[in-house]
Amino acid sequence: QVQVVESGGDLVQPGGSLRLSCAASGVDFSLYGVDWMRQAPGAQRKFVASIGSEGTLHYSDSVKGRFTVSRDNAKKSAYLQMNNLKVEDTAVYYCGLGGAWGQGTQVTVSS
Repeated sequence: QVQVVESGGDLVQPGGSLRLSCAASGVDFSLYGVDWMRQAPGAQRKFVASIGSEGTLHYSDSVKGRFTVSRDNAKKSAYLQMNNLKVEDTAVYYCGLGGAWGQGTQVTVSS
């Protein structure tokens, strides 16, 4: 059974940085792409970024140039480095692969 756990969310000031982690188990991690999505209060879950099994990267226009997604197959983990954070980045961030999603990690950007 695939399990995914996100971590690294926190309260940060505008312009700050955070690094989210996504740890997977019960799956051959190297075979799967990893998706990051986020859901702000009262809004639908939206795509943020993804990294394919071979490293292909995709970003939403709202985070392009500020966020970087990466993966470490040996650690069965993926990461979302978020720089120059804005208030509108406030959301619960979710990681998904192999049809499974984690419980999310809260990112709050506020002064």
